[in-house]
Amino acid sequence: MLNILKKPLLTEKATKLGPLRQYVFEVSPEANKIQIKEAVETLFSVKVASVRTATNKPKHKVRMTKRGIMRGSTNLIKKAYVTLRPNYSIDIVSGEGGTNE
Repeated sequence: MLNILKKPLLTEKATKLGPLRQYVFEVSPEANKIQIKEAVETLFSVKVASVRTATNKPKHKVRMTKRGIMRGSTNLIKKAYVTLRPNYSIDIVSGEGGTNE
């Protein structure tokens, strides 16, 4: 379970989704939606309504240096947009989850 969810993404776009009960996590590229749902439910003690995933493909980079041409690429990143059921929320900063009652 711990190797499925890498970290929560705290970008400006991700924080705007908070009032909609949606949270964004960086996940393992091999993880599927069912595994992501189970991991979020067990780690944060919440109920998940839906999971959407997006994969950012690596970008190839080329630089000219004193030693010649350096070629490389960025890493593959897979994001999961998790929507919670009503009356549930996750406090990303402290890592606590539960109901809003």
